[in-house]
Amino acid sequence: MRKNNRKNENVKAKDLLHYHAFDQICGAHPFKSAVPDGFVEYSVKTRHGGEVFYFNFELAQEMGLLSKGTHHSLNKKLCRKLLDTFSIEVINEYEIEHGITASHTDIRAEKYMATRYLQLQHPGRSGLTSGDGRSLWNGCFTGKGVTWDISSCGTGVTCLSPAAAHEGRNFKTGDKNASYGSGRGDLLDGVGAALMSDIFHRSKLTTERTLLLIGYPDGTSVNVRTAKNLLRPAHFFHHLKQGQYKRLKGAVDYYIERQISNGEWPMVHGKARYTAMLDHVARVFGKMVARLESDYIFCWMDWDGDNILCDGGIIDYGSLRQFGLFHHEYRYDDADRMSTSITEQKNKAKYIIQTFAQLVDYLIGGNKRPIKLFAKSPAVRLFLDVFSQTKNELLLNKIGFTDLAVQLFLRDKNNVALIEAFGRVYSAFERKKSIRGLYAVGDGVSWDAVFCMRDILRELPLWFQAGGDWMTAEHFVEIMRSDYAEESDIEISPYRRRQVRCFQRLYWQIVEKIASLTVQAEDELIGEMAQRSAVINRYERVTGDALIYVAKQLIKLNNSVSKNVLHQMFEGFVEQQVLIPGKLTPFPLPHKAGKSIPSYSGYRKLFKVIRECREGI
Repeated sequence: MRKNNRKNENVKAKDLLHYHAFDQICGAHPFKSAVPDGFVEYSVKTRHGGEVFYFNFELAQEMGLLSKGTHHSLNKKLCRKLLDTFSIEVINEYEIEHGITASHTDIRAEKYMATRYLQLQHPGRSGLTSGDGRSLWNGCFTGKGVTWDISSCGTGVTCLSPAAAHEGRNFKTGDKNASYGSGRGDLLDGVGAALMSDIFHRSKLTTERTLLLIGYPDGTSVNVRTAKNLLRPAHFFHHLKQGQYKRLKGAVDYYIERQISNGEWPMVHGKARYTAMLDHVARVFGKMVARLESDYIFCWMDWDGDNILCDGGIIDYGSLRQFGLFHHEYRYDDADRMSTSITEQKNKAKYIIQTFAQLVDYLIGGNKRPIKLFAKSPAVRLFLDVFSQTKNELLLNKIGFTDLAVQLFLRDKNNVALIEAFGRVYSAFERKKSIRGLYAVGDGVSWDAVFCMRDILRELPLWFQAGGDWMTAEHFVEIMRSDYAEESDIEISPYRRRQVRCFQRLYWQIVEKIASLTVQAEDELIGEMAQRSAVINRYERVTGDALIYVAKQLIKLNNSVSKNVLHQMFEGFVEQQVLIPGKLTPFPLPHKAGKSIPSYSGYRKLFKVIRECREGI
């Protein structure tokens, strides 16, 4: 058996010393000692035939895996080190049962863990069989005073997969005959997750991040993800549902210690740390869920506390979608169940906070009381308050106001009532559904929204800036009608005409209030709003449908361009989707040397498809 570093006929061992920081990543993790029954441990072997498809240099430098001045080049030495460290596969129960052996030179000295956590895809509601079904934790890395968790998806099927639980047998890695039974990752999904998570991160949305993608000839992949703390609420709820106090306390204490040591939370002692955790979780979930709903991001949250991190960060992009319109009837089809909808995310998150309240009460008092007793707990009320406040802030930002203007405006409860009144009219347009009704889409069902609110928020300040008076209902509706709208969907009834007038009247009242608060002329403020809103509500905003095409195109381009050019395409695409005033990079993007990136026809197609799919799911 061997360690992660190995000699290679093309790469001398001494050359790998340039990347010695990766030697920390070898399966060791403090969670193993903190929660001895919280994982299943596996031996692993090298998986051959892989190629580094994508490496996130900026993230590696932020973590301290690479020095800050490292040139962004996927040279042979770096690729060898990445493959040595991360191209692994679990030696699972099926292989042991059937006497399938690996070369002793391929078997790693260290063991890696698949963590246990609650998951609704499994039978029962206590998490006895669930957890990392096709993932392993590579370990953790400490650099620059911060510890990062690192895990890989696609490293083979474990005994914690839904397939093993439902069929009562162990599966061979690569078996495609059972749902959740393969254990493989998909390169297409990995590329999509790498792009979307980087866009979200740069857009100040908390998320796991992709460090590395390793592709294999059969289209599968190992997708390496990282965050400062990769624990999900499901990692706690697993022990809570089973009434395992000691294990629960170990998991929660471990989580809190990591947050404190990383500087995320202040030092709190004794049982007060549990109430402090509850307060923090209620706040971050209130903010996160408001952001998801405001930005039309579908993230499948449910009672199990899976698909979301304890800090409110997004994890597991397989079912995540960013909509172009408020398609609030879309549901993901997950084999034998349908997902929640985007409007149900709030109540599912509220239930997660309710469960956290039960959990903390259990830790402090030692007695697990019924969860229904916590439906109106202070933590739940805090979550709802933060959600409402954040929704107001985000709507004002989308209109085009600065953070300072928003803070000044919301200090007055009369102004809060004003934005809430505007929000009700806004929501009525936003949630209008097409006469077509519910229908099947590629990965579930949907019911088309009729209006694109980003379009009216972008065009309205330009209209007023040009000296326009109140828009007619016909003009107003024509601006924001989507391609999904039938003529009957956009009829100008007396009620809709009143809605259009009310929308503009409340909009202008907000403008007048903020102009007064910020000591600006209304014309000056409208000009500022027009500039900001043009970025925030940009016409070319990527959707889930567009992202699938973009990922396919980048995989195709991998065969015709160098790795360095491909990475610049990744970078250029992500920069184009960071819709923050002052941050948006104008198109086209120059290549750092030689042929310009936009001159590649495949790259230009990406932005054409974004326009074509801008209203989709």
